[in-house]
Amino acid sequence: MTGVSDSSRNGTGLVMAEAPRSAAAEAYRTLSTNIQFSSLDRDLRTLLVTSVGPDEGKSIVLANLAITMAESGRRVVTVDCDLRRPSLHEIFGLTDQPGLTTMMLNDSLAPPLQSTPFANVSLVASGPLPPNPAELISSERFARVLATIGAEADLVLVDAPPISAVADATILATRVDGVLLVVDSGRTRRDPGRRAADQLQRVGARVLGAVLTNVKAEKTQNEYLGKSR
Repeated sequence: MTGVSDSSRNGTGLVMAEAPRSAAAEAYRTLSTNIQFSSLDRDLRTLLVTSVGPDEGKSIVLANLAITMAESGRRVVTVDCDLRRPSLHEIFGLTDQPGLTTMMLNDSLAPPLQSTPFANVSLVASGPLPPNPAELISSERFARVLATIGAEADLVLVDAPPISAVADATILATRVDGVLLVVDSGRTRRDPGRRAADQLQRVGARVLGAVLTNVKAEKTQNEYLGKSR
C-alpha cells in the first residue's frame, strides 16, 4: 500500500506539476516504481484505477500517476471510463467530447486523443454519457475500442466508477492487465474496503495493490498500515 498526503487536494490536485518535490509527489514516484516491479513477470499495458466509494480521489491519483509514468518517456493514454461522473477532462483542463462513447458510436478506428499540458500524456475523454454504461463496457465493441486505444500507447490508464456504487468497475477489471484500488484514510470503512477487494478477486482481477489517499503529512505510512489491520 502506498500513502498519498492530503496535500494532493490543494489547487488542481496535480501535485506532480504543482509540487514535484513534495512528499506527495515522491509517493507517486514510489507507486510508479512499485507498479513496474509488480509487472516484471507479466506484461502490464492496461491499468484500471478505481475506489471503494465515491469522492475518494481515484481520478486525481490516476492523473498524477500518468504524469509520473510519462516522465520516463513512455506514451501514456488516460481513458475516462467513469461514464456516470467523468472528471479527467476537468482535471486536465480539456473537453469531454469527443471521447470514448463517440468512438464506439462511430466504430471509429482513430481514438480521439487530446493532448494534455504534460509531455507524453494524452486523454480519451468520456464522450456523451450513455443510458446504460455497464451494458456498453460489457460489449465486444468496447474490447475492440480499448485494444485500438492501446495501440497508441505504451500504457493505458483507465478511470472507473467506484466499486461499491455500480457494476462498471468489476466488469472493467476483467478487461485490463491490472487494478489499483484507491482507499481514503478518512472516509473508507474497513468492511466496504474488504468487500471491494473480495469482489475484484472473485472476478479474477489482478489487483496490484491499494493507494491510501488523504494521508495527514505528520502521520507515517506505518501508522496507517497499523490501523488497517
